Amino acid sequence: MNRLLAIALVLAPAAARAAEWTHPVEVHHDGKRCLSYRARWSGDYVVVEAVIDPGWHTFAMDNKQRQAEKLAGKPSLGIERPTEIKLADGLEAAGAWLQTEPKDFSKPEIRWYTWGFDARALFAVKTKQRAAGRVAIRGQACTDSICKNIDVSMALPAPANDSAGLDLKPLVPVRQ
Repeated sequence: MNRLLAIALVLAPAAARAAEWTHPVEVHHDGKRCLSYRARWSGDYVVVEAVIDPGWHTFAMDNKQRQAEKLAGKPSLGIERPTEIKLADGLEAAGAWLQTEPKDFSKPEIRWYTWGFDARALFAVKTKQRAAGRVAIRGQACTDSICKNIDVSMALPAPANDSAGLDLKPLVPVRQ
């Protein structure tokens, strides 16, 4: 009996972890953290969370589309790199991405249009299968004076059958 209890205690945390967040992957600039990412399952959705450190911000997945809509063909001074999230190694998206409603960081007086996040953001996509895989993130984080390119990835374990769902209703579709 004690042996079965010991086995159950070893296996239970692994099953519980599958419904929890992965360990954070941190992005640093000059030895200081800019932001971190972590991922988890929520039902059939892969959810990625960005936690942005004070003074930093990052950009919406549809930053280019939003800028093009605002400019309506007029030239711009430039654009920040949008957040790109790719699923790999056994994971495949089954639809469009969702994201936290981005904040408008635009400066229309100089035709600089950009949207993003300065505290926390969630990104989610329904998958074709519930399996272990990899989540790769590319993008850019900036302060008022510097920008840091982002290129990170993390392993995502297969979900537990009883993975608790997050409330994804506040998320908005990423513009195509």
